[in-house]
Amino acid sequence: MERKQFELWDVVQMKKPHPCGTNEMEIIRMGMDIRIKCVGCQHSVLIPRSKFEKNLKKVLRNTKRQDEVAGDPTNS
Repeated sequence: MERKQFELWDVVQMKKPHPCGTNEMEIIRMGMDIRIKCVGCQHSVLIPRSKFEKNLKKVLRNTKRQDEVAGDPTNS
């Protein structure tokens, strides 16, 4: 199975929702552990990378792709 590609500042969907009701999280720190911030209530959680990768459902918004589209001069 292919590993999901995610980067810093991406917004991801997790398998289980946060207690506030949303399951969208923004990646704000990456390393051995990953810090994610809830899009709904702005609460942040530091979790091990292995647990994050297991609970990641999909990447909703990839900031790198958005920057490439926004910075493309032919896309005016």
